[in-house]
This record gives sequence, structure tokens and C-alpha cells, in this order.
Amino acid sequence: MALTETISPADGRPAPRTIAGLSGHGAAFPMTRGQREAWDGFFAEHYGHRKKARALWLRCGVETRHGVVDPEVEDVRWWSTGQRMERFAREALPLGAEAIEASLRDAGLDARDVDHLAVVTCTGYGTPGLDIRLAAELGMRPDVERTHIGHMGCYAALPGLAAVSNAAVARGQVSVLLCIELPSLHLQPPTDDPQQLVAHALFSDAAVAVSVVPDAGALEIVDVAARTDTSTADYMTWDITDLGFRMGLSPRVPEVLHRHVEPLVDDLLGRHGLVRSDVAGWAIHPGGPRILEVAAERLGLERDQLDASRAVLRDHGNCSSATVLLVLDELRRTTPPPAGAYVVAMAFGPGLTLYATLLRAR
Repeated sequence: MALTETISPADGRPAPRTIAGLSGHGAAFPMTRGQREAWDGFFAEHYGHRKKARALWLRCGVETRHGVVDPEVEDVRWWSTGQRMERFAREALPLGAEAIEASLRDAGLDARDVDHLAVVTCTGYGTPGLDIRLAAELGMRPDVERTHIGHMGCYAALPGLAAVSNAAVARGQVSVLLCIELPSLHLQPPTDDPQQLVAHALFSDAAVAVSVVPDAGALEIVDVAARTDTSTADYMTWDITDLGFRMGLSPRVPEVLHRHVEPLVDDLLGRHGLVRSDVAGWAIHPGGPRILEVAAERLGLERDQLDASRAVLRDHGNCSSATVLLVLDELRRTTPPPAGAYVVAMAFGPGLTLYATLLRAR
């Protein structure tokens, strides 16, 4: 069922149509460094000054990146997972609060208006969780409902968006979705593994929040679709080790996306009598330059249709679950779709899993 589908009451009278809409957006970033500066200052030595490593680092599409730790000042490579989780708790609270407050201001809301707070992360855990601590820090009501979505990876913003959208449609709840990822805390010891090089070159820290409200908002959340290819589950992994979380990132990931991107999008659009040419804006998670190339090729997109994705990768890096929300905001600010126009947001992650969300401008 589409998130905005109307259900008629038993007496046959038409039910009022409820929508879930994105009405506010906020982001917060820790320290920013240049990609080349990060290589020269730390990662060149980390990777033994290897020319191939340097070339990959500098051509991954990232120009600036963010981190709660500066490895030149604090070498976290040998920190235990416990130390990293302690630091996550300390850093995530102010960043998350800043992003949520910005989102609420953008939506014209107060923290006490929030009925449902959803927090997404795959980079840090603790109990009482960040959701509880944020609700207290921001002065949300004691009866605020909370959802925690953990360890799903880069696509997690979209099932999170589905969850808060369902709450808006079914129960009229005002919700905030926060995606906060601090992968800089999971810098690994030196290795020749190229997958670690790719992960360290791409991933960056960010906190992004969106406010989702019933019957309002600039972008109506219409529908969500998912597809998981479990036969390739070991192509993308995020394992908890004694030295933090370690990423596995197979170079075969683009092959899997090549098979599934087109049918996923066409199925989502087909439910609503739409085709790809009906889509005015594309917010595709920039997992890396090759990921965007595959998406453009399979969907028949022109290069400039993915400008928002490339801009986010360039300016912020891959911020895991927070990234697709950054792309949506970039699209909203630079090329806002006209009223009635459709937007597709899409992200990918472990499983291998693809999620896509259909939105409509109001």
C-alpha cells in the first residue's frame, strides 16, 4: 500500500486524505578537512606512501570530509571498541541535537511538538540510547515515542523515512528522523586490504535530521520499495571487532546494483502509473563514483541529473545513512522540483539491499 493511500470508513463516506510530508531539514558536521590534506597529513604514511593508494584516494570524488577525530592529533587505530563507543556517545549528542534543532526551526516546530523521534546509526551504540538522551537534551515531552534503527548501513535513512511516514499517515504523528554516522571513529590499523583503503577514502561524519508531519511539507512521501539480493550478502559487511567496526566492500558491488537498480525503480514507479521520464529529480546515494555511473547507465540519466549526488560526495564524502538526506536537501536547494513533480531517492547497503522512495513536490 502506498503511504498516502486513502482508506474509506465502513459507512462508505470518503475518508480525509492524509499525507506525510518533509517539512524541515537540518544538518551538523564536525571538523572539515581537505581530502588531499588528510592524505598528506596522515594517510600517506598510513598506507606506506604507495602510489596506487594515493591515486585511488584522490580520485574517489571526495574533496572535503568531516571527522570528530583528527588522526594527526588522536590516533584511534588501536582504540578498543569500548573506547570508540564512549567517544561516540560524547560526540553524537551535540551533533544530533544541532541537526534536530535546525530541522525543527526549518519546519516551524518546537521540540515539544514532536510525537515520534527515530534515530538511525550504524557507527555507535549504548543504553540508554542516543534517542533517549536527545529527547531529554532537547526538552521533548516524556510521552514522545522513540524508534532506534541500528546497523543497517547506507540505505537506512529510507526505511527510517518509511517508519516515520507511516506514523504520520496512520496516527497523525509529528516525527523527526535523525541519521547520525561517525565512521571516523572506526579507523582501522594499517593493512594492504584495498577494501579498507576505499572505505577510509570515502567515508565521512555527519548528522542530518528531517521533520515529517501529517498533511504538510514541501515533499510528500508517496511510496517506498525495497529489494535485497541475499546471494551477495558478503559483498558489503560491517563487522564489530575488538578494534571498532571494520568494513568489507567488494569491488563487485556495482555488478549487483547493475542487475537490480532498473527493476526496483520501474516497479516503484509502475505502482503509480509512472515511468522514469515522469521523474523530475533524482537523489541517489553517492556510494562512490562507480555507483553513480551504474545508476545513470541503468536508469538512462544524463550526467547533470546526478549533480546533487556528486556535489554531496565532493563536499561531504559518503556519510553512510545520512548521505541520501543530504542529497535530497541539495536537490531541494539547487533545483527545487515544481509543484506536482516527482522525485526518487535511492540508497544501497549491506544485504545487498536497495531502497527507493517516491516523493512528490507540493
